[in-house]
Amino acid sequence: MKTDASVRPFGAPSVAADAFQAFFDMVDAPAALCDVRLTVVLANPPFEVLCGAHGVTGRPVADFFGSAALVLPDDGHTLDVDVALRTGQEVTLTVSRRGDTVALVARRLSPMLDSLAAAGRALIEQARVESELLDIGRHVAGATSEEELVATVARGVKSLFPHRAFCVRIVDPRTCALTSLYAEGRLRDGARDVFHLRTSMVEKTHLDPRGLPSERVKVTSGELPLLFQGSVRGISAPLVASGQFFGAVNLEYPPGLSADLLSDERIVIQLANQVAVAVRNAKLIDELTFVRKYLEELLENANALILVANREGRVVVFNGALVRLTGYGKGEVLGSDVAKLVPESERLKLLRVLDASLKGEAVSGVETALLGRDGKEMRVAFATSAVTSQSGEVEGVIAIGQDLTRMRELEKRIIQAEKLASLGQLAASVVHEINNPMTAVATYADALLKRSLMSPTADPSDVDKYKRIVDNSERVLRFTRDLVSYARPAQDKPEDVELSALLDRAVGFCEHILVKCGVTLQRAYTPLEPFLAVKQNLVQVFVNLITNACHATAAGGRIAVGTTREEDWVVVTVADSGAGMSPEVQARVFEPFFTTKPDGKGTGLGLSIVQGIIENHGGTVKVTSAPGQGTTFTVRLPMLRRPG
Repeated sequence: MKTDASVRPFGAPSVAADAFQAFFDMVDAPAALCDVRLTVVLANPPFEVLCGAHGVTGRPVADFFGSAALVLPDDGHTLDVDVALRTGQEVTLTVSRRGDTVALVARRLSPMLDSLAAAGRALIEQARVESELLDIGRHVAGATSEEELVATVARGVKSLFPHRAFCVRIVDPRTCALTSLYAEGRLRDGARDVFHLRTSMVEKTHLDPRGLPSERVKVTSGELPLLFQGSVRGISAPLVASGQFFGAVNLEYPPGLSADLLSDERIVIQLANQVAVAVRNAKLIDELTFVRKYLEELLENANALILVANREGRVVVFNGALVRLTGYGKGEVLGSDVAKLVPESERLKLLRVLDASLKGEAVSGVETALLGRDGKEMRVAFATSAVTSQSGEVEGVIAIGQDLTRMRELEKRIIQAEKLASLGQLAASVVHEINNPMTAVATYADALLKRSLMSPTADPSDVDKYKRIVDNSERVLRFTRDLVSYARPAQDKPEDVELSALLDRAVGFCEHILVKCGVTLQRAYTPLEPFLAVKQNLVQVFVNLITNACHATAAGGRIAVGTTREEDWVVVTVADSGAGMSPEVQARVFEPFFTTKPDGKGTGLGLSIVQGIIENHGGTVKVTSAPGQGTTFTVRLPMLRRPG
């Protein structure tokens, strides 16, 4: 049998035949293609409805039209044939023939069959819409983010309403500020941020517009302004859930598009209701996630020790401060017994506190010890309270505390500082006791020296001895005077300071330390004009820096003290050839009570005081060091002068 290229015999695939099938599916009238033996090759759904059978392809037409014989027209001609269906219904078939292909189109169906066909199509369309809405609902409910939700809704609207422009907008329910937008079409300028809603839509969704910002949400009973260029009419369905406004879905029609607006509006409202609930849930989940993350970060980064244990005494929260204090990683602690974190001697106390907290009693001021990863004990103080569920049942215990290790160390150093202060007061008293006999020694030695110089028979060796006694006694007296002056509280009154003389005085105070440590001091001063400063405070600064340099330098080393000028600033450097400092020590060197010296050898206050004095003068102090390369302290001071 010869077959036209545009038609396929039953069972033979053809792209053109598939195109005919797609065309027939769109035709409302029953239509079919047959071969010359009147066997159905292609048929559309209305033809199957007309025949009362499903799957008519491959069957003879006579199976559906009784025994009536169809007359085939000549090639290229068409004729109408009245036939009766097996159901008794009479129809007219328009029969066309071209080559070996016969086309059948049924006409003049009874009103009842027309209604049944229309009702069938309506039911099929309704089923399709309901299926689409269910599918959209499933995907929207499963969306993990607002962006994914909007994309899912956009795909659904595009499938439900082809050839229309549409827009999905999501807002923050508190401010009505736009958070997400998807638009299919060209939006008009300024249309995206304002929501226009019909009064009827607002009433249907039980939305109270009085709580919404009027500049963003406008309710009208008239025609809605269109969002898209080229649209002629539109629908706007608000997204409302639990009385809150979450945005809107807008659907707009181009000119010439035939559509049932009432049906579309019903579907859009149904879709908007689904989407509103999903958006509300998504935003609630986002807020809960944010709050949970915020609380977790708050606990993790709090400048306090925070531990939470459940009813079984297992650790469920172990924050960053505890990690840093104990050296344990979270994975090593979470889920373990909280008692393992304290020494055996403290466990009974811990159990009593946990028991009291689980009974709902708040406990504060509990001092105990924590075991570090290296076995070292650290003193801590905790306050505990019960963690309750929503129903009020106690689920665990939260303990918030602070590290007492540093506080106890500071207490020890303050005691040491007090001891040194007492020793300083004692030294001042001793100085006064030394001054009187030394003054007598100096006076009598000077008299003996003068008498020897006037006597022609005096022994030269005696004269030399007298001179040494006078020089050393005056040196002692000068030192005691300076020491008393240095120990006296500074009046913070600036005066003209000659920097070179001030540095020499500081070096004089440190001579005994230089000799004891076996360190050589070199001076390199630049001539400078006097400037305003608190003299005693600056002496204290440089005594401290030189003393520290001596302690950091091994015997045979050297210290260099130098001055230079940089415009209106004076720069003083105190450099040593000692062991140097690591970056970690440098970062903490100006902290109060931080010291690398053994217990009893330093308070850790010296450099902190130095920094405070220099900053009060409007200057800066910096340290430069590296392990094995010595240390240099650089002091910059403004060269202030009296006005006029």
